[in-house]
Amino acid sequence: MIRQLIRVNLELEGFEVVTAADGAECLDVVHQVCPDVVTLDVVMPRLDGIKTAERLRADPRTSHLPVAIISACGEHEVGGVSSGVDAFLAKPFEPSELVRVVRQLMHRERRERSESAGPDGGEEPAAVEPLTEQDPRRARSARGSLG
Repeated sequence: MIRQLIRVNLELEGFEVVTAADGAECLDVVHQVCPDVVTLDVVMPRLDGIKTAERLRADPRTSHLPVAIISACGEHEVGGVSSGVDAFLAKPFEPSELVRVVRQLMHRERRERSESAGPDGGEEPAAVEPLTEQDPRRARSARGSLG
């Protein structure tokens, strides 16, 4: 149910949603999709969200990507923004808040990419969100234009 809610709300806002089953698959998908935003749940099989965020930060190809944690775990339980993530969204959440957080991080990434790439700015935005089967959600990557 939550997986569908996230997918529908992001797609209604112009995102293309691509999924990964867990943190390990997320790392592969991120390199294929080249997203602008990554959203993670804390509790995921094989590689949890915090370790996935740490690996994204440690890789020079992905260290610049904004990362948001969307989790039922409290921000203080996971270290929140201090753990290498840029935003935290607690479950349950309002769908509009999810869209706001993703859009805000995407606009930030766009600005940073534009500043480093010069006047052309680069590709359209994307986001990846691995979420657990236990949630019952799977990872997502959103790619599309935001007005």
